[in-house]
Amino acid sequence: MNIRLSPKKSLAIALIVGAASTFATTPASSETVDSINISSSQTQLLAQTPGTIVDVAAGNDNFETLVQAVQAAGLVDTLAGEGPFTVFAPTDAAFAALPDGALEALLEPDNLDLLTDILTYHVVPGEVMSTDLASGVVETLNGPVAVEVEPDEVSVNEASVIMADVPASNGVIHAIDEVLIPAETVAELVRRMETAETVESMETETTMETETTVETTAPMEAIPALW
Repeated sequence: MNIRLSPKKSLAIALIVGAASTFATTPASSETVDSINISSSQTQLLAQTPGTIVDVAAGNDNFETLVQAVQAAGLVDTLAGEGPFTVFAPTDAAFAALPDGALEALLEPDNLDLLTDILTYHVVPGEVMSTDLASGVVETLNGPVAVEVEPDEVSVNEASVIMADVPASNGVIHAIDEVLIPAETVAELVRRMETAETVESMETETTMETETTVETTAPMEAIPALW
């Protein structure tokens, strides 16, 4: 993977955790002390061991559409695997900004191959923190993307990184504000959507013609008896 270390300013999120405790003057029992110690240990363990990329995304309200797409494409086991992976994760707002009908089309069973192409275009093998990124080409699981690193911004194929270095047990997530789609996938998706629209239009016209014929056709008169 063509990643170069860069001294540029990191976009990592500063996590500030504060805690305050007030104890009663009555000495705590040994049972209470043990309970406090266990609770503290569990909290530290959870803080040190986040879930997989899929777990972290599923626990964040900004990635509901991404999780739905990953499930539809059958990539849950892959992204929950050992990895490590770096995921440039489009937010719900990014998916909502797709052209009308595009997301619905991608989630259809016949187009899941295109959805898989798009999702794997957001995944980079290895754990790449924001401090490791430098301007240049980065290889995803489905081809190269262009990364541009500036003092106050990091972009991937012109999509901006809006939240960086979200940790997971098998990699890291960088949230982006646009969905990355390879040019050839765009062309094929447009072709399929146009074909589906044409077929739907033809079916609608056929139905309307059939209904019109039924309504305008006069009932047959009874054939007079010849004897």
